[in-house]
Order: sequence, then structure tokens, then C-alpha cells
Amino acid sequence: MKSIIIDPYYTLIIATLVLLVGRLLVTKIKILRDFNIPEPVAGGLLAAVIIYLLYIKYEISLDFNTNLQDAFMLFFFSSIGLSADFSRLKAGGKGLIIFLGVVALFIVVQNTVGVTLATSLGQNPIMGLITGSITLTGGHGTAGAWGKILETDYGIKGATSLGMASATFGLILGGLIGGPVARKLVNKLGKKPVEKQNDNTVDAVVEVFENAGKQRLITSKSAIETMALFAACLSFSAIMVSPAVTAWLPEKFTIPQFVWALFFGVFLRNILTNAFKVNMFDRAIDVFGNASLSLFLGIALINLKLWELFHIAVPMFIILVVQTFVMCTYAYFVTFRLMGANYDAAVLCAGHCGFGLGATPTAVANMQSVTERFGPSHKAFLIVPMVGAFFIDFINAFILTTFIGFLQ
Repeated sequence: MKSIIIDPYYTLIIATLVLLVGRLLVTKIKILRDFNIPEPVAGGLLAAVIIYLLYIKYEISLDFNTNLQDAFMLFFFSSIGLSADFSRLKAGGKGLIIFLGVVALFIVVQNTVGVTLATSLGQNPIMGLITGSITLTGGHGTAGAWGKILETDYGIKGATSLGMASATFGLILGGLIGGPVARKLVNKLGKKPVEKQNDNTVDAVVEVFENAGKQRLITSKSAIETMALFAACLSFSAIMVSPAVTAWLPEKFTIPQFVWALFFGVFLRNILTNAFKVNMFDRAIDVFGNASLSLFLGIALINLKLWELFHIAVPMFIILVVQTFVMCTYAYFVTFRLMGANYDAAVLCAGHCGFGLGATPTAVANMQSVTERFGPSHKAFLIVPMVGAFFIDFINAFILTTFIGFLQ
């Protein structure tokens, strides 16, 4: 086996090419367009298949550097925090609270399904949590944090590796099912695709993440000042995950680094705008956030080693397939109805599928693929990023600790 290590520079180049290919695929292939498959997922899966063919035919393994992937993830979550004006959160109102409850209930369902199936298949019940909210709702960051805890404290061998495989599976399926579920609901509502306008004018008001294809007016000054805000968020998150700080935190409530970046972004945004009356550059935040989102997904998917997924134990594979079905069913019958059974609710379902199985970037990409075709949903883009990226990690940690305590 020949392993080729790709440095960060070429990793970024390849990820960019993958995104361009993904855009071309979605533009040219009707089924991808009809099912609202996000461009990074389309291009990333094609790249993953090519990398797999190189592996089985020529025994070549490509190892891409993930430092930039982590950096783009932190940039994305920082952009969510820097966009979270408290007045916008207040505007979310009742819908934000209801959606948070819907998602929290699903975490309980997800873990119950995982534990029940793991027990039925003769596995350690805690293994059901690895194929539950630890990796699916939690994503790669939570999988890594909890994997170490399960290995050292509970003797679950290979928990981290299995968690990463499960999180990768969820990342892919979350990007694949969100669009089709939302499309079925939108068709049920009788809503037709909106006419695309060839309008190159710049919007005076920017809805962050909602119109990723819109042109944004950005100056070099605003870009540099916005980059300084991102640097502050990343610096704070690095401090909060340093050994000097984590030693004072409860171990089982380990908070991933991206949550700290998001939290400080929220704090910085509202302190600067409310206390110091600073004019935030939402246009620049929007552009950097959307670019980071796409690059994060692109790098994550070219790092996907399909041959490792093929070696997942059969019981785990069965659980993950059932979890995917449960996510689709829950979004279609529960999330949609409780959120109002309207177009906004359909877009929220796409987002819920994205972070319910994968990650918040996948959720945003899912919603963008729907709104680009059927029109905007301000409510969905207001609620999903804050719930999926911020509140849910704290709720997930509490529910997981409760489940583990019950299973011991």
C-alpha cells in the first residue's frame, strides 16, 4: 500500500476543484438538481469514488491534510455567531423554542433507537449511542470528544474510529436525504419553483447564508476588519480548549472547539453593536461564512475513505440505516407538522435532516439547495444555524450523560 500525503496547499486546490465539479454536476444532471443535492456533496462523493478506485486498483491511499478543514469549520461557526444579533434571535420567538423542543425530542428518539437496536443485535448498549446522537446529531467533533471518554472510562475499544465512521456516514446521508424530503413536502404544498432572475445588482439588505449566490459589496477595509473579528473568535476558541482551561471543565460535558468560536462570535457581535455602536459588516461575514461552508464540506468529503466504511460491522451498519429512515420519518411527520406545515417548515425539515444526521454546515447547504429553487425562507435561516450549531450541543451533552448514567 502506497500512501500519498497531500499538504494543506494542494488539499485546498483539490477541494476547490471538487466544488467547481459539484456545481457543474448539479447544473447538468437533472436528478441532482431535482432532488436538491448540495453542490459540495455531489462533487465530494464523486471525488470519494475516484479515490476509492485508486485504492482498490493501484493500492494508493490519498491522505489529505485536515488542518484547513478544521479551520474552515471554525470560520463557518464564527460567522454564525457574528451574524447572531439578539434582535434576530428575539425575532425567532416561538418558532425557535418549538424547533428546539422538536430537535431535543428527536435526540431522545435517536438514542433510544440506537440503544434498542444495539441490545437486540447483541452489542454493548453504549454502542447504540455511538450510532446515535454522539455522532449523528453531534458530528465529528462530538464523536472525537466522546470517543476518548468511552474508550478510557467505559472500555469501548475503537470507539473513536467507529464514531468517525458513523459521523462520516451521517454527513453523507444528511446531505442526500434533506433535499428530497423537503422537495416531497414542497410538492405536497403545491409550491412551484421560482423563476431565476439574471439580476447582478447588489442587495442593500443581506440575509446571511440564505442567498449564497447573490453578489455582495465588500471593500478591502471591511474584509480586513471582518477577518480581525474571525481571528478573535478562533483565538478565544483555541484558549478554551487548551489544557489549562479544560482541566476546570466537567469531563463528560466536553464542549467542541467550534461551539466556543460560535459563542464568542455571539458575544462579540452584540457587545460591539449594542455597547459600542459598531457597524458590523454583514456582507463580508456572509461571504466568508458561505465560502468556508463549501470548503469545509469539500475537504471533509475528499477525506472520506469508502473502504473504511465498508468494514463497519454489520450490526452498526444496520443501526445507521434504520437511523436514516427514522430521521426521514420524524422530519416528514413530526418536524413539518409541529413547525406549521408550511413552506418554512419544509425548509426547516431539510435543515433538521442535515444536522440530525450530519452537521450544521450540511443543514445550511441543504436549505440553500431548496431555497435557491423554491424561494427564500427567512425563518428557517434564522432558526436552524442557532439551534443546530449552538443550543443543541449543550442539550445533546445533557441527554447523553443521562443515557449513559441509566445504562450503567
